[in-house]
Amino acid sequence: MLAAAGLLAGACGASGGEQPAGQSGPIELTIATFTEFGYEDLLREYESAHPGIKITHRKTGKGGPHHQNLIAKLGAGSGLADIEAVEEGHLSNVLDKASRFNDLSQIGPAGVTADRWLPWKYEAARSKDGKLIGYGTDSGPLAMCYRKDLLEAAGMPADPQSVKPLFATWESYFAAGRDYVARSGGKAWFDSASQNFNSMVNQLELGYVGRDDKLTLENNAAIRDSWNQVTAAVTQGQSAKLSPFSNEWNTGFKQGAFATKVCPAWMLGVIKEHSGPENAGKWAVTDAFPGGGGNWGGSYLTVPTQSKHPKEAAELAAWLTAPEQQLKAFVAKGNFPSQTKALESPQLLGQTDPYFGGARIGELFVAQARKVKQPQYKGPGDGQIQENAAAPALQAVEQGTSPEAGWQQLVTTAKTIVR
Repeated sequence: MLAAAGLLAGACGASGGEQPAGQSGPIELTIATFTEFGYEDLLREYESAHPGIKITHRKTGKGGPHHQNLIAKLGAGSGLADIEAVEEGHLSNVLDKASRFNDLSQIGPAGVTADRWLPWKYEAARSKDGKLIGYGTDSGPLAMCYRKDLLEAAGMPADPQSVKPLFATWESYFAAGRDYVARSGGKAWFDSASQNFNSMVNQLELGYVGRDDKLTLENNAAIRDSWNQVTAAVTQGQSAKLSPFSNEWNTGFKQGAFATKVCPAWMLGVIKEHSGPENAGKWAVTDAFPGGGGNWGGSYLTVPTQSKHPKEAAELAAWLTAPEQQLKAFVAKGNFPSQTKALESPQLLGQTDPYFGGARIGELFVAQARKVKQPQYKGPGDGQIQENAAAPALQAVEQGTSPEAGWQQLVTTAKTIVR
């Protein structure tokens, strides 16, 4: 693998160590990411192999501010990094402005072809006119995590095989939630309504925005059905009513405030961080997920046309998203690869996690990733609807607003985002 990485570094970035005519000193590239991509050591490795390249890493703690900054600087026409990371929930806003990004299929290394990635991951980054505006980094195949000890205390199935019927469909999941609330004396089944709702919507063929880039919400029966299921569970006491990624939500993991958690691959690290070493072995993960599978999360590396060194930026982005480097990022931060060769790697397939009872997490999430088929089209505003319309409306329901009033709040807010 290391030998292959060395070959790839040479193939993808050979020109990166040479000085273009008139260039004095190293070529300076900037890369802007958010949260944890696992690139710190990789960027130093690339610089060592390419002495003509100097890399500055701009890292934002949260995805929201990063993407707001990206869109603002696109509008201003200056200030963007040579490589800008884009999370899949915000990809629609970038695809809507594809003319402001380089087509990586044209400027990127010739050896970087579509078969590097899972088909749905590659296709999601193509604009309507066929441009490839991003190289895929990680993905977020969905599984279900749960507190084994809490299910056992409620007299419910708890090992990863016996729980599968509970998580077979959303109907069976919420039915199990009603059972758990009754058996546990009123304890919560899940952390947040919005976390479940987002997963449900992402599984649908048609999301918030149609291919005509118009809002589908009012006439989208599948989204409304998902809303009805989630809000009914809230009224039954299944939700812990925690705002995702808040301090209370973080503390809820440690306190056992909920029994189950929709679990994209990257959530394993979140659970371990917030639950703490004292809860090791209490959490488990199973490859059963309501509706079969889905994806939540994952990002892309783009090269804006603002870049003064687009070819060198594309070479760096290609190297970072090669299977060898994505496996290293997975080891460093748990970001699950989206590259086909990485998914075949014995290193990944053999990965286990003692915190989750020795679960074969590599094999498990590879299987879940392969269940994802055609990506749902996400038109402009999709990510904002999820974050700024759906989540607040569901939180309002959790605080006592009726499901019908919450739905109207969602629709009204969504209309201000997608007109």
